Amino acid sequence: MLATIRRQLRHHPALIPLFFFIGGGTCMSLAYLARLGLRNPDVCWDRKNNPEPWNKLGPTDQYKFFTVNMDYSKLKKDRPDF
Repeated sequence: MLATIRRQLRHHPALIPLFFFIGGGTCMSLAYLARLGLRNPDVCWDRKNNPEPWNKLGPTDQYKFFTVNMDYSKLKKDRPDF
């Protein structure tokens, strides 16, 4: 299969950027999915030791990927302890 792809790329060099950007997009989407699975407080991998990981988040913990005009260090605790 790789030999066929290599032969097609030699005959059609315009396909090289297509393979490059599709491969880069695939790598970036897999990295984002890994980040969601490992860093998101809604995902619970260890049900025995930490069944509700979202309750242990402090008000200064940043778990969003991108925020605009938000300084997490200045937030105060406004929710009860469970």
